[in-house]
Amino acid sequence: MADEQAMEIEFRSDVVVELIKSAASDADVLWAARVSTKGENSLAEVEADPERSKGLINFLMRDRHGTPFEHSSMTFYVKAPIFVFREQMRHRTFSFNEESGRYRRLEPVFYVPGPDRKLVQEGKPGKYVFVDGTPEQHKTVTEVTKESYRQAYRAYTEMLDAGVAREVARSVLPVGLYSSMYVTCNARALMNFLSLRVKREDATFPSFPQREIEMVAELMEEEWAKLMPLTHAAFEANGRVCP
Repeated sequence: MADEQAMEIEFRSDVVVELIKSAASDADVLWAARVSTKGENSLAEVEADPERSKGLINFLMRDRHGTPFEHSSMTFYVKAPIFVFREQMRHRTFSFNEESGRYRRLEPVFYVPGPDRKLVQEGKPGKYVFVDGTPEQHKTVTEVTKESYRQAYRAYTEMLDAGVAREVARSVLPVGLYSSMYVTCNARALMNFLSLRVKREDATFPSFPQREIEMVAELMEEEWAKLMPLTHAAFEANGRVCP
């Protein structure tokens, strides 16, 4: 039985990010900012045309008046390898709820780097770069990784079939296993995440994220840019610095 289940293993090299719900718009930034000068009259800005006030959004971003960008909320569904989640969860201004290997049987879906994944690290920490691997290196990574996953999942199912608790059996599974979670954040927290987890040559401060978490960040940014286009444009125009 364990061998049969091992044959059903799925290997993939992508990540999934879906916007589940949101309460986020450029107008949220405007009424939050204007309460400092208009008090209760700032509520009139809730229905204001943000396009007429994009200069204010840019000013707030440029001079790093950050709190008006916190009055928004976005919830994403993310499916990615566990090692990506362990990096993302370092961003403690986010809220997370992840599936649990204690309460459900974990599905045999594992990450294998795709052919475009750079494999070779050159240089010292802080100054290194990644370059393409050779066809032989890609072949080795693919074959060795898949076999390791097969052995790990075979051990996992063998323990489950023997009646061992899921929370004990899961200990043999690697961080390349896919998991899923809900992630909730506001626009300011997301900008901080993007400034650190997306590599852009035009950014004021360089960032060197692992490619797999960058894939998640890119998809989250794509959804956020649709919700708050003026805020996103100001973020880019000001060097992708979180206010």
